[in-house]
Amino acid sequence: MQYIEMLQIQLNTMALGFVALLPQLVLALVVVFLTWIVARFAVRIAEMLTGRSRLRPDLQKLVETLVRVAVWIIGLLLAAAVAIPGFTPAGMIAGLGIGALAIGFAFQDIFENFLAGILIMLRDKMNLGDYVEADGISGNVEKITLRETHIRQFSGELTILPNATVFKNPVKIFSDAPERRDSMVVGVSYDSDLERSAAVIHDAVASVAALVPGRPVEVFGSEFNSSSVDFNVRWWTNTKENNILVVRHEVILAIKAALDQAGIEIPFPYVTHTFKESLPLERPRKAA
Repeated sequence: MQYIEMLQIQLNTMALGFVALLPQLVLALVVVFLTWIVARFAVRIAEMLTGRSRLRPDLQKLVETLVRVAVWIIGLLLAAAVAIPGFTPAGMIAGLGIGALAIGFAFQDIFENFLAGILIMLRDKMNLGDYVEADGISGNVEKITLRETHIRQFSGELTILPNATVFKNPVKIFSDAPERRDSMVVGVSYDSDLERSAAVIHDAVASVAALVPGRPVEVFGSEFNSSSVDFNVRWWTNTKENNILVVRHEVILAIKAALDQAGIEIPFPYVTHTFKESLPLERPRKAA
């Protein structure tokens, strides 16, 4: 019976303590509500200020996010100080002790992606809309948050990569410079005049209007293939003004038409097959 009485006393004490804390809890909830309002206004003010500046869109989002996080941290600390008398941030960190270390290990990936997102937004390269290749994924950067990067592939799929993966691995930015060099291999038959063939290919590529003016068209002999002598053909395309795939299509049409007109053959690979005919066995003739 003594244990039951002690339990009842403890429950009554806890109930009285909760009732005594009700005003403070209500005030803490009011502080949280005010924090939500202040955070919305602060983000709008930050959006107005950054919109007038020359910051990149991803940096504008970073500033707005940091403002929102800062307001919420301050508001939650004030709410905790109101709800719990004697609460201080230093006391909270000291009270966590080993638990803080465990929480740090548990949320290591989240913190890593968070810091990587900040560093990605702060550097000059890889902006929204850039054509990139990261971790084997190619497409346009559609969105950068504090935890992940959204890449829209050209086939339509959206791939979400953790910021730590994007930050720690090599990233190819194809749209960093508008002018990009493209190349292909063109083969001609062995009985062709190689110097004439190279000149015909060069003039055909140079006749394509979409190429970058002033950039050279290069034609180099690359190797003796099984059925052709191969040339490596290179040219430059302005990707902001022209689609690189369309320009490549025009180059192929121009080379094929020019070689046909010059009577130069583009051979195709051939495969030599060995056929064994199954002949009926000849019976030995009987001696006469």
